[in-house]
Amino acid sequence: METIRLVCVGVGGQGNLLVSNLLGLAALSMGINAVVSEIHGMAQRGGVVESTVLLGDVSSPIVSNAEADVVLSFEPLETMRILPKCNKTTVVITNAQPLPPFTVSIGQGKYPPVDEILAKIEGKVGKMITLQGNDLAEEAGNPLSLNMVMLGALIGSGAVPVTEEVMKNTISTSTKKAFLESNLKAFDLGKKAATKLAKA
Repeated sequence: METIRLVCVGVGGQGNLLVSNLLGLAALSMGINAVVSEIHGMAQRGGVVESTVLLGDVSSPIVSNAEADVVLSFEPLETMRILPKCNKTTVVITNAQPLPPFTVSIGQGKYPPVDEILAKIEGKVGKMITLQGNDLAEEAGNPLSLNMVMLGALIGSGAVPVTEEVMKNTISTSTKKAFLESNLKAFDLGKKAATKLAKA
């Protein structure tokens, strides 16, 4: 299969490393070669967390500038930060609801208007799908299920060759049973939203 290079980015505590690992496991279970790598950064302080998932005939986990086929971002400013990895054909799937950094929270910085961030990104990539991810997580009954919302959106976008059935089975066998119901509901909400937007 053709190589797919995915970059997953967010802020510490949002659960994007779990998403990368689940996607890698699901791909392997379908017989698709997968290489997963992660950069923790200052995750415990709300810092950047970046991971990559490469599918296909690859051995290196590195995604260089302008090489990303897909970007899955949990936070709009982080989407902007990762923009150098994108090109004119990259599919960007982003949560449009910000998690302002500590400097903004204490009044030492200013968060740019989200609509301006998204407009700049959209003009430089192939396709952009934006979700109100935090709202969908709340609707699923667990505010911490944003990662499952975004994973569902990724599958719903059709940007990776992992099926809904395999992804749900991987979630069921590889996440905590106490959160399984809300995780699957969040996944379904994200997939539904992205499928609708992908067809628009």
